[in-house]
Amino acid sequence: MQQGAARDLERMAADRLKAAGLTYDALTTYAGPRRLTLVVDGLPAATPDREEELKGPKASAPEQALEGFLRKTGLTRDQLVERDGVLFAVISQKGQSTAALIPGMVDQIVRTFPWPKSMRWGSGTLRWVRPLKRIVALFDSAVIPFEIDGIQSGDTTEGHRFLGSGKPFAVRDFADYRAKLEREFVLIDVADRKLRILEAAKKACDDIGLALVDDDGLLDEVAGLAEWPTPILGDMDPQFLDLPPEVVRLSMKVHQKYFAVRDVAHIGLAPHFVVVANVEASDGGKALAAGNSRVLSARLNDARFFWDEDRKVGFGPWQEKLSGVTFHAKLGTLADRVDRIAALAREIAPLVRADPDQAEKAARLAKADLASGMVGEFPELQGVMGGYYARAFGEPDAIADAIRDHYKPQGPGDSVPTAPLTVAVSLADKLDTLVGFFAIDEKPTGSKDPFALRRAALGVIRLVLENGVRISLAEGAVSAALAAQAGIQRAVDELSVQTEVLAFFADRLKVLLRDQGKRHDLVDAVFALGDDDLVRIVRRVEALDAFLATDDGANLLAGYKRASNILKAEEKKGALPTGMVETGLPNQPEEETKLAFAAAAAATAVDAALETEDFAAAMTALAALRAPVDAFFDKVMVNSNVPAERDNRLKLLGQVRGVMGRVADFGQIAG
Repeated sequence: MQQGAARDLERMAADRLKAAGLTYDALTTYAGPRRLTLVVDGLPAATPDREEELKGPKASAPEQALEGFLRKTGLTRDQLVERDGVLFAVISQKGQSTAALIPGMVDQIVRTFPWPKSMRWGSGTLRWVRPLKRIVALFDSAVIPFEIDGIQSGDTTEGHRFLGSGKPFAVRDFADYRAKLEREFVLIDVADRKLRILEAAKKACDDIGLALVDDDGLLDEVAGLAEWPTPILGDMDPQFLDLPPEVVRLSMKVHQKYFAVRDVAHIGLAPHFVVVANVEASDGGKALAAGNSRVLSARLNDARFFWDEDRKVGFGPWQEKLSGVTFHAKLGTLADRVDRIAALAREIAPLVRADPDQAEKAARLAKADLASGMVGEFPELQGVMGGYYARAFGEPDAIADAIRDHYKPQGPGDSVPTAPLTVAVSLADKLDTLVGFFAIDEKPTGSKDPFALRRAALGVIRLVLENGVRISLAEGAVSAALAAQAGIQRAVDELSVQTEVLAFFADRLKVLLRDQGKRHDLVDAVFALGDDDLVRIVRRVEALDAFLATDDGANLLAGYKRASNILKAEEKKGALPTGMVETGLPNQPEEETKLAFAAAAAATAVDAALETEDFAAAMTALAALRAPVDAFFDKVMVNSNVPAERDNRLKLLGQVRGVMGRVADFGQIAG
């Protein structure tokens, strides 16, 4: 909420300053556990004087029209200016002082602040996330006086609630405010708090030959919990290190906000942790460390209980429990979903060089840990615990790894599995999710994506591309997923689902390639060919991108668009001529003949290149058309008065468009 509040404060302040006509050089916000700060540099002393001219009715207009204009402007008839028979009102507005405008802005911002959660405190009317204690409002070192819900603005604030002096103190400006707060053990900038945490935590670990386990998400969280963060190294009972390290780390992170510590000399965690306190204890933090160690031991004892009990149960009872858990009202239970994923994984396995029997078995076990005690306590460990339990129950490593990693990739920064068995199960899992929710018409809308279908589609795309999986999305993946859902009631027919899912994949692929610097219109140009092999599509896009970056590519695109426009215009008049392009006609220009031979040669070369998926060679073949096309348009009149000449030239342009259209739909390309 803190970083969101900082962004909201910046946005709301910028909007109100702009509306008031106030310019500024820079606007900066800071957020912490007890204070929200806005600093505006370069504000003028007042808004500029403004003069606005409004055009009114003609001087000869009816009296009613004139009266309406006078009411709108607040002027009298003799104050209007007449030019060329038209009346104008010139309205002058004196600038307002900045100090006079700020109170209203701050009041609006505070009272309409979009906290995700807020409440009314005491007997006032203000709703706020926490009780508002003080408002410091300064402009040019002078207090801007105003009052909000009984709280009077001023120039005084106070420091850290435990380490500070306990006495309010006055500040002159932001630099003074920041410096005095730091002396009172308050760091207002989250970047400073993060740096203090990292430096002190790493030093504490280094001093005993250990290393801090980096966790950016936890760092963000603890930097928002303390105004003067003080890392303290604590000890953990070594007996807990026989638990899976993910369990130890998650117990520390989720329940206690502790950083884990690892052994530099050996793989694995060390029996220590780092807790971030909000005080500098007189004993160096020994008592704090001891107390936190006892709390952590209690948490880890709970985790040990789940670990021990789960290993007594096994996959069988868990799989039975999934029959009683609804996945979605229209998509059946989790057991139904497992059946679909298993069938789909078996279909996909040969395409990724995995064993179908193993793929089906791994898929049937992949969701079992959802019924385990450990995953019930730590949902973040789904899959991970399944992998540990699979090894404990004697399953092969390949199956255990597939269970552990089948949720991957879960985001743009997550790694992509490469083991064939894992790829098969992961693809089956994500395809079932996508096709299932599209089938029941639960598609993402706008910014809403409650079932994370965008993430699932991007996961499929990354799995396919980074593993070079040659699969037809329509005939291979989506149709197989639909077949696995044969018993599910669907709101739309299979062809509609297939079309919608393919369009969804195209949109996600555009996002992915755009992030890599590729143009989205090139994806449209390739998808328009009806190809749904993602590996082949990306190769086409990359070759097309490189081709269009050359002079030959750019000029040929222009020639294509010119030819296409001519053909479209002629199509409106009637059907285009068909048949073979003729050469050697009487008085046929040399440029026409050369283009005919070049187009025929390019067609042969392009077909050969596409057959072997050598898209660079296909672009090279198209590049040979650039000079003949340029010469043709330069020297030849397409719409000849001789019908035979006109028809032949239209057929030639159609041939050029057809050859280029085998590589991509150049009509979809901007430029």
